[in-house]
Amino acid sequence: MASEREIFSLSGPLHLTAIDWRNTDYRRSIAASLVQSVYILERDRQQIRQGPNALAPPWWEFFHFRLIQVLVDNEDQSYFGAIYEYKFPNSHFHYKTMHGIQSQNQNQNPPKYVIAFRGTIAKKGNRSQDFKLDLRLIRNNLHNCSRFHIGFQAVQNIVQNHGASDIWLAGHSLGSSIALLIGRDMVKMGIHLEAYLFNPPFTSLPIEKITKNAKLKHGIRIAHSVLTAGLAGALNNHKPKALHKSDSFTLLSSWVPYLFVNPSDPICAEYIGYFEHREKMVAIGAGEIGRIATQNSIRNIIANATGKDQTEPSHLIPSAFVTINLSPSPDFKRAHGIHQWWKPDIQCNYKMYQFR
Repeated sequence: MASEREIFSLSGPLHLTAIDWRNTDYRRSIAASLVQSVYILERDRQQIRQGPNALAPPWWEFFHFRLIQVLVDNEDQSYFGAIYEYKFPNSHFHYKTMHGIQSQNQNQNPPKYVIAFRGTIAKKGNRSQDFKLDLRLIRNNLHNCSRFHIGFQAVQNIVQNHGASDIWLAGHSLGSSIALLIGRDMVKMGIHLEAYLFNPPFTSLPIEKITKNAKLKHGIRIAHSVLTAGLAGALNNHKPKALHKSDSFTLLSSWVPYLFVNPSDPICAEYIGYFEHREKMVAIGAGEIGRIATQNSIRNIIANATGKDQTEPSHLIPSAFVTINLSPSPDFKRAHGIHQWWKPDIQCNYKMYQFR
């Protein structure tokens, strides 16, 4: 029995009948819908819903996309990603002026291709493999899984065959971490892809959820930054070649992915404080400490010092266009869910953070 959330005519963004591709709210809603379609592709596979019984197609066809490839996990054969190609309706497209914040590029076109990745499905048939990948994410080892390698190869193929312009990455939760890793690696190759990351996991101390007291949070963050910067400096002095993230981090700073976070979601809420605190450190004259702390995690510093791991903390990014959902979220399911991001009445706060 299909749930209401899987049926586009009941739960999809039906209000998007005339799309203004220059409008960030519309682009966000469409990117989220394409991520949702990956979830439903996997449910269709499990439920053997095919042909007219399949529920996934309306989630991309409504926006004039077509499915050109499904990405399959080698371990459990589940569908974890998909590639969509945009098909202009009637060979042309009409823009319509809409209200809402405009995107960074005022003359943006529809994406030629979107590569979308779903998150964890905590149901029989998926939970075993998905939970293993969640554990890899926590351990900063997601880059060694087959989903990352399959996804990265798929993105490389699209870029090589069609160019890098107007290609989107999109993902939710675990899928946003995969999209983030791919986006980071593409930047290191000189390619900047537009990325829509919904509820991206922040795998570090969740200071944002420890207390609601603003002064206490600020104090904890300062102490944490001083400790992180101190440990990073000590390791850098002790092992000169062990910690050279600065050049890599600066290289990534020109890439500005879109992050969509909910302050009631403990999985992604820390991104709010992560970026805000960096600005506060500059304001109090401790910008250098904040700069060092923002590109290092204590866990990775310790791992590097003991020779266990030489990877960069994948969740730490220098720049982002952050959208915060200010609408009430009564429970974790709704705070972390993908459906919130295409609601017509969503109340958001927007801010761009640029690492300098």
